[in-house]
Amino acid sequence: MSAHQFTLPDLLAVCPLKGSTSPHYAQACAESRAWVNGYHMFKGSKQAFFLQGSNELLVSHTYPYAGYDQFRTCCDFVNLLFVVDEVSDDQDGQGARHTGEVFLNAMRYPDWDDGSALAQMTREFKQRLLEYAGPRCYRRFLIHCVDYVNAVAREAELRERGEVLDATAFQSLRRENSAIRLCFGLFEFVLGVDLPDTVFQDVQFMTLYWAAADMVCWSNDVYSYNMEQAKGHSGNNIVTVLMREKNIDLQAASDLVGEHFRVLMDRFMETKTRLPSYGSGVDSAVAQYVAAMEHWVIGNLEWSFESQRYFGSEHRRVRENRVVLLRPREHGNEQERQH
Repeated sequence: MSAHQFTLPDLLAVCPLKGSTSPHYAQACAESRAWVNGYHMFKGSKQAFFLQGSNELLVSHTYPYAGYDQFRTCCDFVNLLFVVDEVSDDQDGQGARHTGEVFLNAMRYPDWDDGSALAQMTREFKQRLLEYAGPRCYRRFLIHCVDYVNAVAREAELRERGEVLDATAFQSLRRENSAIRLCFGLFEFVLGVDLPDTVFQDVQFMTLYWAAADMVCWSNDVYSYNMEQAKGHSGNNIVTVLMREKNIDLQAASDLVGEHFRVLMDRFMETKTRLPSYGSGVDSAVAQYVAAMEHWVIGNLEWSFESQRYFGSEHRRVRENRVVLLRPREHGNEQERQH
């Protein structure tokens, strides 16, 4: 494969899960988008990227079973994450940490307000979340918020220094800065369950959990690599990590992502058959949670090719032949240095 293109691994071919979409998408999308636009967070190319990204379509694919109120709240949350992520991408470590602290303080403290649009958006999301989230669900969600904010700040610090982590350290960071744990944290809110902590302390359940989370992270990274390298942000991507750590080219790294995704899928499907009983009344809720993870894995894959987030107007062609043409580096995004 030439240096100007590479072929994506065929992740859909090794994913036996079945996807679906939400009947609430059109109405909730319009309402959530209007909610974000009312705060005037984006202008110019950022606004175009927000619209092109189709965050609400991702929610349709990943929470298709949600009732209307819960679905709308998930749309708001994914849009809120988009705001935090886009603002942080243009900041150094200190700035990204401040942005994260605004989000975190608004989530933690009922009366906290610095007057910013981000704080108000976060408070409105929190109010909707608390209508349905159980106490254990919400406590775990706040813990994930803290870990997410710390990881996003760490990512900005690494970007500022042009530093790329090794694979082991990167996986730990990616599990947090991807916000996948926050997205999984909404499952109980959507399902109307509040799992005991013992479930999340069980080795088998967490093996399943991390397999699903890593499938989302690894697939996102290989799909988003072209967009991120054009922006000069490819250091926060498993493809770059593999290329540097193993001294391989882009195509070989892409192939490795496909191989690891297959390992993760096999691990997920096998572990699912070996989950223990967590007690009467809990097992059915765990089964719902597992199904929700499955929806996220397949839904994320399908959305990646249905939206223009990663592949622009070429998204349908890329789904057909999986060939990605590398974009030139965008002017003004040269902060990523080779070390």
